[in-house]
Amino acid sequence: MQPINNLPTIRRLLPALLLALSGLLPTGCQQPVETVLSGETQGTTWHLKMVLDGVPVQPAQIQAEVEALFHEIDDHFSTWRADSELSRFNQAETSEPQAVSVDLIHLTNLARQIHDRTGGCYDPTVQPLSELWGFARDEQRVPAPAEIQATLAHVGMDKLEIDTAGNWLRKRDPLVKLSLDSIAQGFTIAGMARILEGHGIHNYLAEIGGEMKVKGRKANGTPWRVAVEKPTPLSREVQRILELRQTQGIAVMTSGTYRNYFEADGQTYSHILDPRTGMPVTHGLLSTTLLHPDPTLADAWSTALLCLGETEGLRVAAAEGLEVLFIYREGDQLKEAMTGGFAAQTNP
Repeated sequence: MQPINNLPTIRRLLPALLLALSGLLPTGCQQPVETVLSGETQGTTWHLKMVLDGVPVQPAQIQAEVEALFHEIDDHFSTWRADSELSRFNQAETSEPQAVSVDLIHLTNLARQIHDRTGGCYDPTVQPLSELWGFARDEQRVPAPAEIQATLAHVGMDKLEIDTAGNWLRKRDPLVKLSLDSIAQGFTIAGMARILEGHGIHNYLAEIGGEMKVKGRKANGTPWRVAVEKPTPLSREVQRILELRQTQGIAVMTSGTYRNYFEADGQTYSHILDPRTGMPVTHGLLSTTLLHPDPTLADAWSTALLCLGETEGLRVAAAEGLEVLFIYREGDQLKEAMTGGFAAQTNP
């Protein structure tokens, strides 16, 4: 996901891995149109495209509710703002239980579940490593092996106790820090969808930084269409067009290694860090695109699979029943691998 409160994220430097192809329709006298709202949040842009045909709500009200949601998410999950709930938790070097919000408990618990299903490759306690490598503040460097090992001592979900009934977190290691950047953007998109559906809007595209949820149809009755970007760092090309034939809603989330990286001494270092080794991943997987009814889970899983790589990631995706498209490099060629469910949902 994109960073909370305008920071470069450990997942992507620049959004728009997915580009919506659903432009506005001409305003014919008998034809419904798509109402568009947009703005900036979480270091990137956001857009809503909605078919308001007969729905008794003003666009200005939707915009106000969505922007209030963004402020609430920022208050909870920003790793940039020192006064956010998550920052206060990270700053507290204590092993005493800390009361936290329901949302913080919810996302941390979901992250733990995916951590367990990926053998620890997905881990929200990776924040100290992100800071060490400089990705958290866009000050990248290659740390010494001794620094990596010292930091790894404070990384791991086994160092964090989660009480979902009492709504508290406890650090077994006082130096543990959390980052929920890889799940909070999906959670935000899920909130946008709830706002729309709460007003009776069931044909929409809700998008932040290229990650999105779509439901229903465009104003002309055709499916929403989006493009998956070719994972090349110096150009913006389309790899594949997805036609999303669904009625209940589907999230489309893409994670990539190819825009947020740095080079040192002739070697490339990805921003995707493996919390088991403390090192950037070295496999050939460049991007993962995942379809899932829940944007929150889709966001987290897209990063988790990117950490695992094209071979292990595809195995885990199949075991979890996830619908994914992998684009990976083999030699000097880009190749695709996808699950059967992904192809069935997107092919024209």
